[in-house]
Amino acid sequence: MAESSEYNPPQDPLEVLHHDADIVAVMKPDGLLSVPGKGAHLADCMMARVQAAFPTALTVHRLDRDTSGVMIFAMTPHAQRFLSMEFETRRTRKTYVARVAGRLEPRTGTVDLPLTVDWPNRPRQMVCQETGREALTDWRVQRWEDGATRVKLSPKTGRTHQLRVHMLALGHPILGDPLYSGGLDEAPRMMLHAEELRIASPDGGPSLRFRAAPNF
Repeated sequence: MAESSEYNPPQDPLEVLHHDADIVAVMKPDGLLSVPGKGAHLADCMMARVQAAFPTALTVHRLDRDTSGVMIFAMTPHAQRFLSMEFETRRTRKTYVARVAGRLEPRTGTVDLPLTVDWPNRPRQMVCQETGREALTDWRVQRWEDGATRVKLSPKTGRTHQLRVHMLALGHPILGDPLYSGGLDEAPRMMLHAEELRIASPDGGPSLRFRAAPNF
């Protein structure tokens, strides 16, 4: 399903991982927008569903529509400013799980390739040494499977489609990716999941860790 195709979001009940006076952490299902798109048909999104249960919730970050996993919302304007700055200054620690095509080797490594929008083919992004913005991704192989690799990805920057384009650049696109896999696999969904997020607490308390297991 291409990202520009008909929008039929899943109707999973809201799964709350944590909530307190500052933060709501939820599990976003794949196929659901993080924030509303343009038009009434794109109004259903993670933000709207969270605000239905927590009316003061405010957006802090986003996940791609077809990416599942941990997503957080702020409960106050102060918490929103604090958490947004944590993301902007790269103080958050994010870990993703993906299944990619082929046998990714070696077992660990770093992708250091600058990214920019592929204007004629938006919303696609691409590697560009001349105009791209710095993008860094660490990877660690969990196991090799039949014709695929299960890998943990730790982005050090937060560029649009960063993990998806970096895996493609290595020659191992994420299975089921509607934009970058070339439609050569039959995965039931894009095999990318935000498994863990670690952040500082807006109230100055101990750091917080939110985790949700993937369904693949």
